[in-house]
Amino acid sequence: MQIKDIIKKVKQIEIRTRKKSEATLMGQYHSAFKGQGMTLSEVRPYQYGDEIRRIDWNKTARFREPFVKVMEEERELTMMLLVDISASMDYGTRTQLKREFVAEIAASLGFSAAGNNDKVGLILFADKVYKVIPPQKGRKHILAIISNILTADYVSAPAKIDTALEYMMGIFKRKSLVFMFSDFEDAYDSKILKIASKKHQVLGMRIYDDKDEQIPDVGYTLFRDAETGKQVWANTSSKRWRYDFAESQKQKQRRVEEDFENSSASYMNINTGEDYSRFLYQYFRKK
Repeated sequence: MQIKDIIKKVKQIEIRTRKKSEATLMGQYHSAFKGQGMTLSEVRPYQYGDEIRRIDWNKTARFREPFVKVMEEERELTMMLLVDISASMDYGTRTQLKREFVAEIAASLGFSAAGNNDKVGLILFADKVYKVIPPQKGRKHILAIISNILTADYVSAPAKIDTALEYMMGIFKRKSLVFMFSDFEDAYDSKILKIASKKHQVLGMRIYDDKDEQIPDVGYTLFRDAETGKQVWANTSSKRWRYDFAESQKQKQRRVEEDFENSSASYMNINTGEDYSRFLYQYFRKK
C-alpha cells in the first residue's frame, strides 16, 4: 500500500468512525467506564441538603461555620489496543481484510476515548511484541494508531496473546481498558488471561472471516497455513471433511469463550461483514 493510499484509507476510516462514535458509542462509553475514583474539587460553605459526611471538620473548626468537601470523578482512563499481526489477520474474502476491519473498530474505540479525554495506546503482537505506541490523547494520535494497524508487517508466526498480556502488565500497573483483537486461532496460556483480567478490564474481540469456519466445495485443494507455511491437500468435495473442519473450528472457539468466561473477561465474535457498533453498544450498556 503506497503512502497516498494509506492516507486516503485513514481519512475514510476517520470519517466513517467519527460519525458512528459520536452518534451511538461515545455516550455509552462515558457511562460504562466511570474512571478510577474520586478527587477533591473544592471546599465551600455548607448548603441545605449537603451530606453530613462531606463536612470538612478542620475548616469548619477554623472558621466556626460548616464547610463541605466537593468531590468529582477522576475521569481519565487509559485504553490499550492489543492487535494480533500474525499472517492470518491479513486475510479476508468479504468486504474487508481482517486488518482493515480491526483498524476501523480501533478507530471507533479510539475516538470514543478521545471524546472523553482518555489516553489510548497500541501494542502490535504475534509470537512476540513487535511495536508499542504509548498511550496519548488526541485526534492525531488516534490517526497514527489507525495507520500503524493498516501498515504493519503481518508476520508468519503464531499469535501468543499471553505474551502480549504479560508485556502489557509489566508496563501498565494502573487499571486499564484492554481491547484485544485476534482470530484466536493459536494456543495460549489461559492462566495469564486470568491474571490480566483481575488487574485490567479485558475484552477479547475475535475477528473472523466466513472461510475461517467453513470451507466450500472446491474439489481437491492445496491449503497453506499462513503462519507456519505448512501445506496440505484436502478433498473439499467430501461432506465429511467439511463437517469435521467446521466442528473442529467450533470446538476451538468454544474453548476460547470458556477461557474468557472463567477468567471473568468479556468476549465477542465479530464477522468482517457485520456492524461492529451494535456489539460495542451492547457491551458498553452491560458495563
